[in-house]
Amino acid sequence: MSEVYEGVITNYRTGRKTQNTRECLIKVLGLGASDARRMVGWRVAWPYGEPIIHGRIAGNHGCKGMLRARFDRGLPGQALSSCVRIER
Repeated sequence: MSEVYEGVITNYRTGRKTQNTRECLIKVLGLGASDARRMVGWRVAWPYGEPIIHGRIAGNHGCKGMLRARFDRGLPGQALSSCVRIER
């Protein structure tokens, strides 16, 4: 199992009336739900090529392999549906 993965930001973490731009939902490409749960605590960098905004995997979201990531700064709207780098 490699130590660097690629994921896609699917959405911000939202509530009924709020939207938190510091927390995002990420789908890890090429991994199942059980493998994605073990990535809690790993580092996340956006954008994929040149890391500008860093964060950490805070926990899983649901039972289908989605992860919750908390970033140091809020992510812009261009980050939605873009790739991130996930590493140990």
